[in-house]
Amino acid sequence: MPLQIGIVGLPNVGKSTLFNVLTQAQNAEVANYPFCTIEPNQALVPVPDNRLDKLADMVGVKNSIKTTIEFLDIAGLVKGASQGEGLGNQFLGTIRNTDALLHVVRCFEDPNVVHISEHPDPKQDIEIVQVELILSDLEQITKKIEKLSRQIKGDKKLSPSLEMAKLIQKHLQSGNPLSVFPKKNDPNFTELDQELRFLTAKPVIYAANIAEENLNSEHPALKKITEIATNEGAEVVQISALIESELNLLAESDKSEYMEITGIQISGLEQVIHTGYRTLNLISFFTYNDQEARAWTVTNGARAPEAAGQIHTDFQKGFIKAEVIPFSVFVEYGNTAAVKEVGKLQIEGKDYIVQDGDVIFFRFNI
Repeated sequence: MPLQIGIVGLPNVGKSTLFNVLTQAQNAEVANYPFCTIEPNQALVPVPDNRLDKLADMVGVKNSIKTTIEFLDIAGLVKGASQGEGLGNQFLGTIRNTDALLHVVRCFEDPNVVHISEHPDPKQDIEIVQVELILSDLEQITKKIEKLSRQIKGDKKLSPSLEMAKLIQKHLQSGNPLSVFPKKNDPNFTELDQELRFLTAKPVIYAANIAEENLNSEHPALKKITEIATNEGAEVVQISALIESELNLLAESDKSEYMEITGIQISGLEQVIHTGYRTLNLISFFTYNDQEARAWTVTNGARAPEAAGQIHTDFQKGFIKAEVIPFSVFVEYGNTAAVKEVGKLQIEGKDYIVQDGDVIFFRFNI
């Protein structure tokens, strides 16, 4: 399955506009009224990587198959969403299986775009969404406690799980997300999280949606968001969804000039992807044959057999060895034959830890 990122936020903060930017599509309805998004928008987005394109060119294949990220854009959340207010509560289940959340925060003034409050305040807006996610998790864990309390009568081995569930419940009741839960590395917490997919335990990337004139400036709203993110161990990206949507309409040859004029050094999509990879501790490795070059994603620290398993489970089961060329070495010598000739092809076994950018050929037997 591809990496999944759920887009959350209040109504009319630019979520659907940003979704269209990230997916380079115009299929999410954008309008100036709350709950414009009713059905969840979903899109698979190729992960841009210049290294893959260069590899494909060097080995002389036309096809370069990028790894993908799936974005899910749900209805805006409001106070009481977890109890049925608005429409966002219908879709909290949709984002439970995502790997991370992209929380879009409005950092622009526009009297023509309505906001749920008279004077938008990023700190308050973040708190509204976070409270609803906490309440949703609290409902989940309360039901689990009720179930475990019944089951434990016949199975005392469930005692550690019940104890952990009660600690989680107490933490959520205090108004704190599970991202700052003191025992989130405990195996009993991990087990419950794998089952219930807590929303507030997911890594968060805050996307500050800033007006064009304030982009790349010391915006006071950005400072508030950064403080919140720092306390949570989250990341922040600064994006002008309006500029990025205009950028998407330009021909490729005109984009660089427009980005230079508007002060954009890297596109919104690349910002989110790079930050998402860093947040989730992911890296990419490459393979190629006479038909295609391809990128694959693994967790940083993955060993060679695990990486082979991303291609096919048989590769992992029958793993023999990995022939590895670091990307910089491949670029230096131009092809595998030249790398072999100078003795820089690495023959690695099961304990080899894959590095970002490795070009790998797996040997296996089934």
